[in-house]
Amino acid sequence: MRMKMLLAFLLFAIPAIAHHGFDTEYDANKKVKLTGTVTKVEWLNPHMRVYIDVTDDKGAVNNWNLELTSPNTVRRQGWGPKDLLPGEKVIFEAYAGKVLYTRGALARISKAETPEKFLFVAGGPEQPGFPKQ
Repeated sequence: MRMKMLLAFLLFAIPAIAHHGFDTEYDANKKVKLTGTVTKVEWLNPHMRVYIDVTDDKGAVNNWNLELTSPNTVRRQGWGPKDLLPGEKVIFEAYAGKVLYTRGALARISKAETPEKFLFVAGGPEQPGFPKQ
C-alpha cells in the first residue's frame, strides 16, 4: 500500500513541481513591443512557442523564443496551425526573460499587415484588444 501511495505521489507531484510560474522566468517590468520575422512555430504541450528574428538598432539579429499557453487554449482563441507561418512579419508584445532577455512570455501578437487583429492575446477573450470574432 505504501508503495502505491508513493508511486501516486511521484506521478502527480513531480509534474506540478516541474511546472514553472511566470515570475520564475519572466520580468513583468520588462515589457517590449517589437517587430520581426517568424522563424518557427511549435505547437507542443505544455506550452506553444514562437521564434521571431528581430533586428536591433545596430543591425544585429536576435532570435526571440516566446512562450505561450497550451496549443488547445490558443486554438480556442481561434488561431490554427496555418495562421502564422515562418517568413511572416509580425508585431508582438512580450515580457522579457529575467536571465535571457530574448526568451519571453508572449502577451499578444499580430501580423504586421493587420496590426489591429491579434492572433493571440494572453488571458484570452476577456482581455483588451482580443479580436471579436
